[in-house]
Amino acid sequence: MEVNEFMQKLEHPLKAEVEALRKIIREADPKIAERVKWNAPSYYYKLDMAAFNLRQTKFVQLILIFPKGLIKDTSGLLLGDWKDRREARFANMEEVRAKAPALKKVVREWVKLVEQTC
Repeated sequence: MEVNEFMQKLEHPLKAEVEALRKIIREADPKIAERVKWNAPSYYYKLDMAAFNLRQTKFVQLILIFPKGLIKDTSGLLLGDWKDRREARFANMEEVRAKAPALKKVVREWVKLVEQTC
């Protein structure tokens, strides 16, 4: 199923926030591709990069995968201490807008890291 079709059928209280985040991720770097994986919009460039976890309803959870090493994030966007992933949470559109620059920076750094190591 294509992501746009998936999103048309999606019933989620933060659907508008998911749509805004999709746009931010795609605008961060044109190399990033989008597909439905793990029953949610997900992103990749050579390797899996990120996927939404849409089981949450009080916030949008974006899981970012770092198979080639972690990215330094001084903004506080990335949460968790897993070896190969971090998460970002967005409770409303105000948070999406406020965190957009940090998310774009993380996506661009991720692409650079993949290009250097793959």
